[in-house]
Amino acid sequence: MIAIKKNYPGILLAFVIGGIATILGRIFPLIGGPVFGILLGMVIAFVPRKPVFHSGIAFTSKKILQYAIILLGFGMNLFQIVAVGSQSLMIIVSTIATALLVSFFVSKALNIPSDVSTLVGVGSSICGGSAIAATAPVIDAKDEDIATSISVIFLFNILAALLFPTFGSLLGLSDIGFGMWAGTAINDTSSVVAAGQSWATSHGNDVALQYATIVKLTRTLAIIPITLAIAIYRSKQSNTTTVRVRETFPWFILWFLAAAIFSTFVPLNDSVVHGFTSLGKFFITMAMTAIGLNTNLLKLIKSGGKPIVLGFSCWVSIMIVSLVMQKIIGIW
Repeated sequence: MIAIKKNYPGILLAFVIGGIATILGRIFPLIGGPVFGILLGMVIAFVPRKPVFHSGIAFTSKKILQYAIILLGFGMNLFQIVAVGSQSLMIIVSTIATALLVSFFVSKALNIPSDVSTLVGVGSSICGGSAIAATAPVIDAKDEDIATSISVIFLFNILAALLFPTFGSLLGLSDIGFGMWAGTAINDTSSVVAAGQSWATSHGNDVALQYATIVKLTRTLAIIPITLAIAIYRSKQSNTTTVRVRETFPWFILWFLAAAIFSTFVPLNDSVVHGFTSLGKFFITMAMTAIGLNTNLLKLIKSGGKPIVLGFSCWVSIMIVSLVMQKIIGIW
């Protein structure tokens, strides 16, 4: 409650715009509320606003999104989570390795600073801005390198949320196939669940949304081994490099699992589950609206051509490898 009182102007703004986006999403289900939220947010971002809104918008894009994922857990089954997570593990490992390798070689070819290469690589392969935030202190990244990397990742997050449902339909992906693809090939958790919800709305079921969420959260856990590996590598060069697991671990995943465990062993009334998941979906739209409000397309484009090429290379390679691995495994 204290956080809401402190941040209510920005939260209220995202709530109102998110409500309008939700209504538009119901009128045009092929587009969906989250996509409308992003677009409305980006348009309204060009209108100057008072600083009092800033903290609430940031709170909505991070915390409200985490609450949304926790609420979605009430509509899932623990055994389904374990099965989907294990099924997607090979794809996750392949896409993470691909992004890191592509980032390394492209940055060498384009003479991009190593810190930017590392941040874009982990951001593309694991969980976008969260992975960048966790890795930046480990490598002592400069503020401008962090800003550039996050801008690049946000650019492709937005493109993914807008384009993936259409791409998935053109490719003829099933609900499960699209969920796997979105969960392994889209950078940030927010865009994964937004794309999954857009697909779910247009296809009349939540299978893709559930698969995308589970796969993405499984992939997010890679923050820990990746940051630890980078820290160990850096520690060979400097005895002062440390990594704090407590700060890098995505704790909301445990609450998501707790919600799924509860709903698995304590069957809830269908209306209660529907209420939780519906609220979770609205929170997703609010979070995407907040991300749109925090996005300045002009600044993204001006952040530099080479980092954008790097981010694009990672993004496209992950998309392709994810689909290829699905073919090999037999999902697609």
